[in-house]
Amino acid sequence: MKQINRKLFYISILLPFFLLVSAFMPARKTFTTAEQQQINIATPGLFRKGPSFTIDLSQLSKNGYSFPLPVGKALQRQDFLEITTSKGDAVKAMFDGTVRLSRKTTQYGNVIVIRHDNGLETVYANNAQNLVDVGDHVRAGQTIAIVGERNDRIYCLFSIMINGSRINPAMLLELRSHQLRQETLICKRTGRNVRLSVSGNTTEESARAAAERHSKGLIVNSLDPDDAGDDPFLTNSTFRLDLQKLEKNHWAYPLPGSHVISPYGGRRNHAGVDIKTRPNDPILAAFDGIVMRSGPYYGYGNCIVIRHAYGFETLYSHQSRNIVKIGQHVKAGQVIGYTGRTGRATTEHLHFEIHFKGRRINPAMLFNHSEKRLQASTLILQSNGSVKKM
Repeated sequence: MKQINRKLFYISILLPFFLLVSAFMPARKTFTTAEQQQINIATPGLFRKGPSFTIDLSQLSKNGYSFPLPVGKALQRQDFLEITTSKGDAVKAMFDGTVRLSRKTTQYGNVIVIRHDNGLETVYANNAQNLVDVGDHVRAGQTIAIVGERNDRIYCLFSIMINGSRINPAMLLELRSHQLRQETLICKRTGRNVRLSVSGNTTEESARAAAERHSKGLIVNSLDPDDAGDDPFLTNSTFRLDLQKLEKNHWAYPLPGSHVISPYGGRRNHAGVDIKTRPNDPILAAFDGIVMRSGPYYGYGNCIVIRHAYGFETLYSHQSRNIVKIGQHVKAGQVIGYTGRTGRATTEHLHFEIHFKGRRINPAMLFNHSEKRLQASTLILQSNGSVKKM
């Protein structure tokens, strides 16, 4: 009886203390079995406040970001980064967050997935050893794993996801400098997918002013994302782009002297236009922009994707050689590669595509292929990705 009374006495003394301490400890997040097992899985409640949200990367504090391997060398492999380093190097968490998955997989070895409060998830694969468990809260720059080795190479396979889908790491990161881009990501739900666009480091007031300028049809003389700065679609669903107002030094036909050997669309639903001159002919950037992809990409062979203002992207493929790198700013008319037949190609040519907000559009809406110039027309651009010609 005395022992029982003594235990009750200690419990009555210590229980309030433990309750007080636990009240100041962060609540441990719980994840479903599927979330703890699957790398690619939707994030519950991501759009509970509305159909879109923004991620302002420029507002992070100095200690709010870390490159996963600060002394590593990053190479882009499709939508992954392969970050090579030395044996025993520590893998760091990119942002503050909570470990959603920490397990060994057949395909990627030891993998960690961290869910961040900003809506992103980061994936760290090919680890020799995971040092965190599911539910652990981690800080940016905290060591979470030891880098692994495969095929006599030491590297971390890193990717960034939103709602279970990988996104191009170069949208957030300067791969050469390891710096985080000072921009705002706009994440908008479109059915089961999430469409991403970049607003840049702008305020809501400047975006509203930009939308007003474009709605009034004022001059846009360049598709350079650095010059545009503002996203008019934040406050306006449409704006007009007068192609005749684009200055000559801000556009170029990608393969001068060429002829069309396969047009856009048709019975085989061709995604772009094939144009041909001779092997190893210089290919030019169509507009000013930032290189988002440069390297082999499935049937495209050596492929280049350049991001321009307002949601435009141009794609160039089958090159014998690319001479630009991811993250590089290029000017219209700059040589970016040379014609070839890499990938699924039967002859040396350029396969050229134009995308607007993730949708492929007919390059002939912008370019007159026979005369190698911009069309003398105005495009009505809509926030849902549709494009109409006036």
